[in-house]
Amino acid sequence: MLKRLSIVALAALVAATAVPASAQSKKDSVVVGMTLEPPGLDPTSAAAAAIAEVTLYNVYETLTKINEDGSVSPLLASSWQASSDLKSYTFKLVKGVKFQNGEAFDSAAVKFSFERAGAANSTNKDKALFQAMEAVNAPDAETIQVKLKYSEPNLPFLLGQATAAIVEPKSAPTNATQPVGTGPYTLGSWAKGSSLSLNKWPDYRNAAAVKLSKVTIRFISDPAAQVAALLSGDVDAFPRGTTARTIAQFKSDPRFTVLIGGSKAKTIVTINNKKKPLDDVRVRRAILAAIDRKAMIEGAVDGLGTPIGSFYVPGSLGYVDTTDINPYDPEKAKKLLAEAGIATPLQLSLRLPPPAYARQGGEVLAAQLAKVGIVAKIENLEWAAWLSQVFNGPHDFDLTIVSHVEPFDLVKFTDKNYYFGYQSEAFDKLYQKIVDTPNEAERTKLLGDAQRMLATDAAAGFLFQPQWITVINKKLKGVWKDVPQFENDFASWSWE
Repeated sequence: MLKRLSIVALAALVAATAVPASAQSKKDSVVVGMTLEPPGLDPTSAAAAAIAEVTLYNVYETLTKINEDGSVSPLLASSWQASSDLKSYTFKLVKGVKFQNGEAFDSAAVKFSFERAGAANSTNKDKALFQAMEAVNAPDAETIQVKLKYSEPNLPFLLGQATAAIVEPKSAPTNATQPVGTGPYTLGSWAKGSSLSLNKWPDYRNAAAVKLSKVTIRFISDPAAQVAALLSGDVDAFPRGTTARTIAQFKSDPRFTVLIGGSKAKTIVTINNKKKPLDDVRVRRAILAAIDRKAMIEGAVDGLGTPIGSFYVPGSLGYVDTTDINPYDPEKAKKLLAEAGIATPLQLSLRLPPPAYARQGGEVLAAQLAKVGIVAKIENLEWAAWLSQVFNGPHDFDLTIVSHVEPFDLVKFTDKNYYFGYQSEAFDKLYQKIVDTPNEAERTKLLGDAQRMLATDAAAGFLFQPQWITVINKKLKGVWKDVPQFENDFASWSWE
């Protein structure tokens, strides 16, 4: 009798809870894993790519938007036109846009943002781009004119990057902790060292198209913990986080989708060109000759990378293969050190940021250098320490490993204050010629020359173009596979 009643009760429960699928509301929140925590939330004043991963197209918007395939579409600018010499661009702005603090978005805000980014005291990592703007004019509230000192065919792309985010003038000083933009999300809470949340902004101009009402981002740097968080369901997606050795596990699990995408990133061994004896090109060439790129790719990223010989990647305009300029040759490395008068063992510091590719790659690099008489002393740094000691002043390092994720950034080698420490009048003149050349065929040739010059100068240990692994819940849609820049466009994500 008890058994019969339990069956009846169960049937009644099923009947009571069974509703048509169309009547069930879809999940409207997501938990995302990120390897690195951003040091702040203002991408216009700090270099960390993690800032853009949280804020770009979510809190802040730009005049243009870079899409997954690398194409550029309108965002805060509805349209634009370029002059024939590519030195002047006119942007028409979208009407009726508001900042999240209620202030109106207009050409004055764009002018303020660009001039702030190029100011003498700016800490914008693309400061050189904004300083190359001869004038930023706002003839009316819905028009912005940018006049450049040189030709720049990539300006629409460059203005879609996080460094070109349009900020509200009154709130700009506090954006690092209280970000204000025109995007679809506002900052909810931030538990430093643990997690951060974004809430859908109900007054966003296209709020109806935004499906996720809340995004929680958990910061998980340890690869094993990343895997555990995904497998337990604590995290729904981990863009560019897990390592290749975990792919098979997730591919065989029907709960997940694994995305392996291309990038414009360059993973390099940065060599501090200003420090002795690294200011001697023979020593730098010796370091490069000691590096087996294939072994580095296997050890650092489990084979998911393409060898590069300069600061440029396959698929970009004017790419040339320069890997044969500094091939793996340990005996040549020893001879170059001897020619430079270096008594071995040569002691160098190798200061590494947290990502797995850097830590794993650092172990491989140290082992390779040891074979030619270079002792690389590994020091693992947290992200904030790496930024303050290595990347920003005082550039306290000999060697480090990091991925530069921004496309079209050969200009970094013309910046004498950049952490590379590279200085070359010949390269500066060549780069200036590149930017002064609007003709694409001529520019293509010059770009090849620039790549060869950096390789010949051994300006850095150019390693590989990485591929990024993203693991997501199979029911989560809209997550990018390819990564032309680091971003997570949460407004395009949804649950099926």
